Amino acid sequence: MSNNGVVAPEVAAAKQARDKAYRKKGIMIAILSGFLYGGYTAFMTQGMGTGVWLDFYGGKGIAAGISAFALVYTLSALGAAVNDICSGVWSLIYGGFIGRIGEFGRTLATKPGKILILAAIIGGPLASTAYVIGLQMAGSIIVPIAALNAAIGAIIGRLIYKQKLSLGMILGILICFAAAVLIGSSSMTDGLHFDGKAILGMTAAFCAALGWGIEGAVGGYACCIADYEVAIIIRQCTSGLVNGVILVPILSVMGGDGIGSGFKWLGAALTDAPSLWMFFVAGMFASFSFKFWYKGASMCGAALGMGCNGGYAFWGPLWCYIVIGLIFGVDGYAIPWQGWTGAVIMVAGIVILAISQDKAAKEA
Repeated sequence: MSNNGVVAPEVAAAKQARDKAYRKKGIMIAILSGFLYGGYTAFMTQGMGTGVWLDFYGGKGIAAGISAFALVYTLSALGAAVNDICSGVWSLIYGGFIGRIGEFGRTLATKPGKILILAAIIGGPLASTAYVIGLQMAGSIIVPIAALNAAIGAIIGRLIYKQKLSLGMILGILICFAAAVLIGSSSMTDGLHFDGKAILGMTAAFCAALGWGIEGAVGGYACCIADYEVAIIIRQCTSGLVNGVILVPILSVMGGDGIGSGFKWLGAALTDAPSLWMFFVAGMFASFSFKFWYKGASMCGAALGMGCNGGYAFWGPLWCYIVIGLIFGVDGYAIPWQGWTGAVIMVAGIVILAISQDKAAKEA
């Protein structure tokens, strides 16, 4: 800086180059978060088709006499619970490694901590269970539909925070929903009629997108105040605890299986070695996916970070096809051309939306 307070050109250029490199690194980290989310989707789905889960869905052994309601809803909540519990364990291990456990307890007592708990309940037990229902009913074709959370988050931001929707943001939202329609068409049977399970799966995926959109709008405020490393621990632990201890038993009662069945099934799932290792891998992917999403967003901006993370609309089906279809040899995970095309269009819409949001934030 010169004596008159003017920044020297070489200093300004160096700062601009440093900021640009920092932003690019954030974009790459956010893209990695979407890639890892695809891994979580694949290993959790395969875990729910292995070991004791075969008894659950077959109504045998410990699940003898299981209700039709439980087959769709309670077991989906159970799968989400086991994954989130494993993810919470990974988050606690990582939090201890970086020395954030003490901050975790202190943050819980603050207003941002309470907001994060609320956001975790919406995005964890509710949205994650809906996501698993979608995967079980319609397969990986629902992943891009769940990625509508970016578009829904923008709409919620307009309604709650009165954020202006630019033409670019509206275009991105319309592209996302058009892609969802194209993806839905790939699940049609006989050329004209939707399969009932596919309809339920895609509806559940949209509910997941709605929940994650609300979580992003609500939790985004808290993450601006609280340490994102601590926010991840709160999110994953809250989700696992509420899902396993509250939601699964409630659904067990609603299905007529009794509150004891929910806890019995949870205990069986958490002690089943053939499937648990897959959930532990899925939990690792989920934990680090959220970590990289928050970290990337803090480096390149929330809107752009969300857009880069939205690449899981493509990565999710690809991971499922490779892990479940090719490695484990399970049929039904080949995606029709409409699905792949819709996934790519969805990613494009999310990127347009994110860039437009990022530009609007800078102008504001």
